[in-house]
Amino acid sequence: MSMGFGSRRRGRDFRDTDDGSPRATMRQLLPFLLEHKKVLSVVIALSMAGALTTLAQPLIVGEVITVVEAAKPLGYLVWTLVALVVVSAGLSGFRHYLLQRTGEGVVLSSRKALVRRMLNLPVAEFDQRRTGDLVSRVGSDTTLLRAVLTQGLVEAVGGTLTFVGAVAAMIYLDPILFLLTAIVVSVAVTAVVTLSRRIRVASRQAQDKVGDLTASVERAISAVRTVRASNATEREIEAVEKDAEGAWRLGLAVAKISALVVPVSGIALQVAFLVVLGVGGFRVASGDLPIADLVAFILFLFMMIMPLGQAFGAITSVNQALGALGRIQEIISLPSETENDETPSSSEALTPDHTKPAIVFDNVTFHYPESAHKTEAEKLVAEQLGASGVESLATGEITAIKESRRAVLDGVSFSIPSGSKTAIVGPSGAGKSSILSLIERFYDPQSGQIRIFGNVSTQLDRHTLRSFFGYVEQDAPILAGTIRDNLLIGSPEATDDELMAVLSEVNLSKILKREPQGLDAQVGEGGVLLSGGERQRLAIARALLQAPAILLLDESTSSLDGPNEALMKEAIDRVSADRTLVVIAHRLATVVDSDQIIVLRAGVVDAIGTHEELLKTSKLYKDLAEYQLLV
Repeated sequence: MSMGFGSRRRGRDFRDTDDGSPRATMRQLLPFLLEHKKVLSVVIALSMAGALTTLAQPLIVGEVITVVEAAKPLGYLVWTLVALVVVSAGLSGFRHYLLQRTGEGVVLSSRKALVRRMLNLPVAEFDQRRTGDLVSRVGSDTTLLRAVLTQGLVEAVGGTLTFVGAVAAMIYLDPILFLLTAIVVSVAVTAVVTLSRRIRVASRQAQDKVGDLTASVERAISAVRTVRASNATEREIEAVEKDAEGAWRLGLAVAKISALVVPVSGIALQVAFLVVLGVGGFRVASGDLPIADLVAFILFLFMMIMPLGQAFGAITSVNQALGALGRIQEIISLPSETENDETPSSSEALTPDHTKPAIVFDNVTFHYPESAHKTEAEKLVAEQLGASGVESLATGEITAIKESRRAVLDGVSFSIPSGSKTAIVGPSGAGKSSILSLIERFYDPQSGQIRIFGNVSTQLDRHTLRSFFGYVEQDAPILAGTIRDNLLIGSPEATDDELMAVLSEVNLSKILKREPQGLDAQVGEGGVLLSGGERQRLAIARALLQAPAILLLDESTSSLDGPNEALMKEAIDRVSADRTLVVIAHRLATVVDSDQIIVLRAGVVDAIGTHEELLKTSKLYKDLAEYQLLV
């Protein structure tokens, strides 16, 4: 985007609300509007034309009264007044359509900018933020930006002309009546400005709570089977209802403040009208003011108050939009994954040099960022106690775990020859998955060097680096859609024959026979319509389809039964014949034939060797092998 959506320093572009959360400024709102400046220019021209036709109407009415008092024929005056009313209505309708269309355009551009930035954020940001809250920013928060246009901000330009013209006419007709009117209006404006500050804070808090609600709903739905199996449905409902009630209460707070703003213009109009009617009637009776001028003055009074009402509405909608925009800009202002890279992004392919080691770790030390480390600590405990165990831990216990696991990898060094099969094993929490995250550059190490085919990983742009790898995560995520959709995500040009072949390689051909739709069979949200083993094999097939030079498998056979595990092992052996294979495994039986096995203990390399060598040289490996009945 070319609207200033790049990273920005918070101190320059953000102000803080009373609760310490960032809120946006008008400076950040203007780019969304200026993107549609051509249409808005037409809207402003229409608003000004409409204002002129509106201002002309009281003058014609006054002239009509004068003519009637003189008992003269009205002639063209009536038709002129009718024409002004019709033209004014037509301009208003067309202007309203353009504003609605532009408002939708603002929502679209803000969503595009937000999604583009969000999906390019560093992985660490996703580790520490809730998915539901991010979804809420794309859906709910961006919608509020529409109100900036549709509820009066741009119309206020035409309203300003109407206001100025009405004021000038009122001063010309009777300065005394105008002075009395101005006093009433000034009090109303002061009240609205005071209340508007509170609206922005309350709106930001309300949108935050809506984000909490969306996150709670997303959590409950994504884990609905676990919730049902645990008889926790009512507890989850109560948790979601609690967040819903919180959003409702904060929504009421916004409504209460807004409700104070709305009547102000009505009260100002009524008081001003009564003052003008009383004082003006007295002046008409005394002969100081013609009745035609009084009628015109009253009409101009309504025309002056009407733009004020639009301005009051605009203040309310703009402050609500700025509260939501603060949440949007909080994400947009974050640096993208590649923004601080030394090497610019490149689409040029880089041929792997197989004469050099495929992967080298040289004295690598790594710890997760402070805010993301708690998540990793909880994951560590979850492996041993289950999710419910994590929830029951005291904050102090989590902190202690976090501190003890701060150095996830400490001075790790090893080399993986090109074309070899290397396994990484060790107890839970030893740092095995973190090694793959560093290889893929989801994170960068604090010290040390990682080299891929002789190239320092941080000196390669991420697109080129990741083109070397096929990566299968431990949880083997499957995207909602069809089998074809999941396979094509990394290889959009693959043919059906290639898809069938790779499915056959991982023993998934039978799923095509089972499903009448074949490759177009739905897999469900998260692959729920597939078995655990099928999900894992589909993820491996997706990685193999990209024909990577290096295949990274994180517990790729953990969900397979004995026969399928054997078939999968055969498939992996076949595809590893012409590529480097790195496997993380808990079950040593799947990796005993590896060219080398790297044993990790608490973030350090305990030993490196073949299965037979490690049984002799590594007590930790021997203990693991004995526990799994391999000795």
